[in-house]
Amino acid sequence: MDRNYHVFSDGRIERKDDTVRIVTDDDEKKYIPIENAEALFLHGQIDFNTRLMSFLNQEGVAMHVFGWGDYYTGSIMPERGQTSGQTVVSQVTAYEDKDHRRRLAASIVSGSIHNMRTNAVYYDGRGRDIETEIADLEAAADRVADDLPVDELMGIEATARKIYYRTFNEILPEEFRLSRREYNPPPNEVNSLISFGNSLVYANCVSAIRATALDPTISYLHEPGERRYSLSLDLADLFKPVLADRVLFRLVNRGQITHDDFETDLGSCLLTEGGRQTYSKAFEETLERTVDHPDLNRKVSYQYLLRLEAYKLKKHLLTGEPYDPFERWW
Repeated sequence: MDRNYHVFSDGRIERKDDTVRIVTDDDEKKYIPIENAEALFLHGQIDFNTRLMSFLNQEGVAMHVFGWGDYYTGSIMPERGQTSGQTVVSQVTAYEDKDHRRRLAASIVSGSIHNMRTNAVYYDGRGRDIETEIADLEAAADRVADDLPVDELMGIEATARKIYYRTFNEILPEEFRLSRREYNPPPNEVNSLISFGNSLVYANCVSAIRATALDPTISYLHEPGERRYSLSLDLADLFKPVLADRVLFRLVNRGQITHDDFETDLGSCLLTEGGRQTYSKAFEETLERTVDHPDLNRKVSYQYLLRLEAYKLKKHLLTGEPYDPFERWW
């Protein structure tokens, strides 16, 4: 798999001959080997022009843009390498079929709760007292059914996530507390880390979907809406516990991120540039990790699991093969 490249410097990003160059405000020049790039993540105040966009489109490289406070702002996507009217028609048909959409939405919620519970079980086995939350997550999972309305399924997922967030105070050191999930803006360190990690998972799901002929705006759990890739929201729910949360737990528990990596301004608590770099580096290292895949009989990276999920959904829509959501097995 190709790599993601994160740019935190202020300045401009441009095409230079057959590669991409970053010129910082201090006139420092850095180069990105575009031939092995999956996507660029722009975190700083960076100027770019249409010449760069044309070059990235030619090379098939996405660019994800983060604005103030490192909120995900949007993506500049290259022309899709694969297009398929049949796939889009199948997506829409499944969305308009209430029973089919409910089945897909229920699968996503089941997978999401399974992956939250897997984290809870892992840390419960390492001395944290999370048995009550594990039982509550199991009860939430038992409520999921294929014939439930989508809004009720979303309610079950939201309830499960509230239960899951209660485990954070057992998993993390006492000085990092999560009273409740809040964002826009996040009021404390843990909420800030959750928001930043979730945005990276979402952007990587956007890139994964682009590798297929799926339309990223047609989704099944989240309602399709204006100005967002709602299918990425569906897939991100499956991977947030495995990617964003495990990175958060590891960095905070090992002291690699401390209170010094945050700054508070106007009621918001945001990662500093150094904090974002630390988190992004650990996130990318996690994407590159490999696991033995039980069906493929080979090792695959976490990043490839994202793309595999999109292909699984596409195959289900085109062939009717059952869709089994990603559930962590290791």
